[in-house]
Amino acid sequence: MRRSEAGAGPASHRPNILWICTDSQRWDTLGCYGNNWVTTPHADRLAAEGVQFSHCYAQNPLCTPSRGSFLTGRYPVTTGLRQNGQDISASERLVTTRLAEEGYLCGLSGKLHLSACDRRIEQFGRDPGGWPKPAPERGNQVLEGIERRIDDGYTDTEFYWDHAPSGKLPSSSYTRWLAEREAVVDPQPFRGSAHVKTGMPSELHQATFCADKAIGFMRAHSGQSYPWLFSVNIFDPHFILDPPLDYLEPYLDRLDDVPLPNYADGELDTKPPYQKHFSERGSFSRLEMSEADHRLCRAAYWAMCDHIDVQLGRMLDALDKTGQRDNTIVIFTSDHGELLGDHGIYIKGPFLYDPAIRVPLIVRWPERVPAGRRVESLVELSDLAPTLLDAAGISREPGMQTKSLLPVLTGTSDHHRDDVYCEYYNSNPNDPAQFCTMVRTQSHKMVVFHGQELGELYDIEADPDERFNLWDDTDAARVKADLMKRLIDRMAQTADPLPPRVGIY
Repeated sequence: MRRSEAGAGPASHRPNILWICTDSQRWDTLGCYGNNWVTTPHADRLAAEGVQFSHCYAQNPLCTPSRGSFLTGRYPVTTGLRQNGQDISASERLVTTRLAEEGYLCGLSGKLHLSACDRRIEQFGRDPGGWPKPAPERGNQVLEGIERRIDDGYTDTEFYWDHAPSGKLPSSSYTRWLAEREAVVDPQPFRGSAHVKTGMPSELHQATFCADKAIGFMRAHSGQSYPWLFSVNIFDPHFILDPPLDYLEPYLDRLDDVPLPNYADGELDTKPPYQKHFSERGSFSRLEMSEADHRLCRAAYWAMCDHIDVQLGRMLDALDKTGQRDNTIVIFTSDHGELLGDHGIYIKGPFLYDPAIRVPLIVRWPERVPAGRRVESLVELSDLAPTLLDAAGISREPGMQTKSLLPVLTGTSDHHRDDVYCEYYNSNPNDPAQFCTMVRTQSHKMVVFHGQELGELYDIEADPDERFNLWDDTDAARVKADLMKRLIDRMAQTADPLPPRVGIY
């Protein structure tokens, strides 16, 4: 994809965009969001210099559906990306595609994940369970290629892709970056843990690689007549947990004090049965994990967030040193959250609790957005796509369904949404799909499992930890009916506005 000069204005008139998106980082992992355990001075400074959103929600708890949504401004059911392992349609229009057409130079480091990035069925066939067979290895490399791209707007010469930091994909820029340094990824269980590994040292970590590429990009394109966007898509703090050891060690010194997951015995008895089933099976079984296991996982997860923050600081320093701070929008967010043992569950699935879908969102734009502003209104992560086009003075795509944040960013409005919407649709090869949708207001949350007599209803004001399911509570019938109406409306509004009307008849 080449950058078009058509429509490009002076760089001073169109802001640069540094878009940092981590993977699986829940909102409460930064000091500015109230976490007193982590060390995140750079994110905290960014929030003090920009706008911090307290209630930003992803539209899906899985990577591909969420990324497809916030890069297009369209809902997962509309893009067709409803689960991992799918390929985005070539007809979808990314915000980066639109920016590139209007003169932006767009680059990327790290993850994209708009198409299948692991084993593909047509390459390796299926195993007895219906899943793709493992990719063969030759030496230390897996024999498969880069994820399939559509017209995504990222210029090929500034596309430093790496899906996951295995160091084995020959098409990965991180693999080549490691080879230049004669380094090999070889994680080993940390203290025998099934979930925490010995991470690469900081100077060789994938988060550092992503930041290095961003810094090089900013230096190379400083002072040019065209604006730029760079996507920094760090894989951390996604499982498996592998922080650099020197970032984990401070937590080990007080490991016995690390908080345990937010879970109460018996709380899953009134929840959909998937939750109890998932919490009791596999390597994350709450019946098998000890308190020490839980504490180590949380410590390693936070250590990875600390390491991300250091890389954020390096990128912010590069903006300052290249003289681009004042004309650059900086965004810090994540594609979705992580349950991290809360409600007895790890990873993700048909579990739309806040820890799984509520993410940090901080935006800095010097002289355009008020410093230190905190927005309490509900916002959707997919609102970012129309926001960036608005900020650049570019007309939005006709297929976009979400709402620009610019009024709340600039302070002309305090309110953005009455409710937020999230959906989950996923199926294993030989199992029926699980399909649920969620609507959340400031006071309540409802999750409906379609085709089943299952659901969840929480009074967020009285029960912010979402422990007490009121789905069958007759006293909550009126609230339930109101939320059901809201949810039906939101689902109807996800209908694809494309193709546009082109004539009278």
